[in-house]
Amino acid sequence: MTKKYDNPAVDAAEKVRESAQQIWLAGLGAFAKAQQEGSKVFEALVQDGVSLQRKTQAAAQERMTEATDRITEMADGLSSKAGQQWGRLEGIFEERVARALSGLGVPSASELQALSERVQTLEQQVRALSKPPASRTRVKVGGQTASRKTPSAPRKTPARRKTAG
Repeated sequence: MTKKYDNPAVDAAEKVRESAQQIWLAGLGAFAKAQQEGSKVFEALVQDGVSLQRKTQAAAQERMTEATDRITEMADGLSSKAGQQWGRLEGIFEERVARALSGLGVPSASELQALSERVQTLEQQVRALSKPPASRTRVKVGGQTASRKTPSAPRKTPARRKTAG
């Protein structure tokens, strides 16, 4: 479609005009195509973005779970060590308190327990000794009820004085 002129300047200008025309038409074609397929491209980009976001969130969740597990393990270890330290401190404290109380003459728990057992034993012995020596019981003799003394320890009767007579 290029017309040939005798003048080279006119030929060059014509070529530039034709190139500009072709560039303009290509731009219009690209714009029309973008309008037609623009929504499809936009939707595809949104789907790609959603997919990438899900992958990123899954990776972040996995990292978070790993970090949580590591922190939990560390906390358990520290808790165990702290418990052991408290146990040792508690033992030292109890030992020192017991020593101080012993120095003041305060009996220990085992000494108090032994004393309590001795008191119980003595109470039982006192009860056994303080029971009345004899009690009256009713006995049936030939269809009739009669009172009778149960035997107790023999009594000593006072000796009678001899009187002059």
